[in-house]
Amino acid sequence: MTFYLRPARPLDAGTAGDILYRFQQDTVWMPKLYSSAEAICFCGLMIDRGWVTVAERDGSVLGFLARKGEEVCSLYLAPGACGQGAGKALLDAAKAETFRLTLRTFAANVGAQRFYRREGFSETGRGDGMDNEEGLPDIAYEWRTEQEVAA
Repeated sequence: MTFYLRPARPLDAGTAGDILYRFQQDTVWMPKLYSSAEAICFCGLMIDRGWVTVAERDGSVLGFLARKGEEVCSLYLAPGACGQGAGKALLDAAKAETFRLTLRTFAANVGAQRFYRREGFSETGRGDGMDNEEGLPDIAYEWRTEQEVAA
């Protein structure tokens, strides 16, 4: 399937925020900490900082990836967009821009763990939830290019 990847624009904050908010609301184990407006504001801030790339098809945003340097801060897909390649396309684009990526995912998010391992990430540590707002145990991952691993 063909995706168009592009830098997010300010008007994408609403769609990205809705994707993030829907994940929070639709995920049983996720604490319900933020309103829809707060999620939109947060995504707008990441967009303003130039961190966000969106994947779209036929004019619809299917997901977004926010990256600050080597850190993947967020990778979320719209409901129904999982398994269509948008997440992989976003991650591949981030990999093409750096030698190393790091990220954290919640221990309860088994699907994300499978995805990141399949995409070449290795576990580098675990947290007990004391270092994230949600208070949930998490797992740190790292990906490095073959050249970086050899160095």
